[in-house]
Amino acid sequence: MKVKVALRTLLERSVKKMGKGMNPVVKAAALEMIELAYNEGIYVQISAGYRSLEEQASLYGQGRVYIYNGKNYSNLAKPNVTNAKPGQSYHNYGLAIDFFIVSDDGRRAIWTVNSKWQRVAAIGKGLGFKWGGDWTSFKDYPHLEMTGGLSYKQLQAGKKPHITSPKTSKGDGHIISIQKTINSRYKTSIAVDGVYGPKTRMALIIGLQTELNKQFNKKLVVDGKWGPNEECYRHSKKRG
Repeated sequence: MKVKVALRTLLERSVKKMGKGMNPVVKAAALEMIELAYNEGIYVQISAGYRSLEEQASLYGQGRVYIYNGKNYSNLAKPNVTNAKPGQSYHNYGLAIDFFIVSDDGRRAIWTVNSKWQRVAAIGKGLGFKWGGDWTSFKDYPHLEMTGGLSYKQLQAGKKPHITSPKTSKGDGHIISIQKTINSRYKTSIAVDGVYGPKTRMALIIGLQTELNKQFNKKLVVDGKWGPNEECYRHSKKRG
């Protein structure tokens, strides 16, 4: 029997793939999308996030002759994968991600654009992303972006996008109450936005670990990470 891939695994892989140049709102929305899809039994992983200008040149050079900043990026052995030159992709500004579906055990990538793929795209659009699958000319099914209403030419000129999470102003009241309690009791300083995302989940685990140490002297590391010790506690509560 195959073991289902853990949400934490998908999140950690995706954070690594997105890199350090991501817009924080875009990054948070991407992780929220992964968690929402996971709750529906769809396992999603981010394959790309921030992309340097040199990395963009390497992609653009596939299938064509291309010189960028004096360096030859031509790669005629591979097919075209993008029409965006360096600076012409929202990836270059940390405003875009690419995603794919993984198998239940998390070991195999699934690139078939089926109902699950379309559902993930719909979740992403609900969080404020625009989907490349909706484009009329060059459809880019793995692609999601938040532009802040700016063109890449405006971004090249130095304009900064103002992006806010669409869920911030209409979060769940019960989650807001929980977030306030966690911040007050465990000094976690998470955003009180009514959105059950990765940071809220981590804060809840911190609260659980703190209480287990205080009430039962479990000597757990209070790091907000769900591990074997926390899992043992969950199963013991079920048996009790």
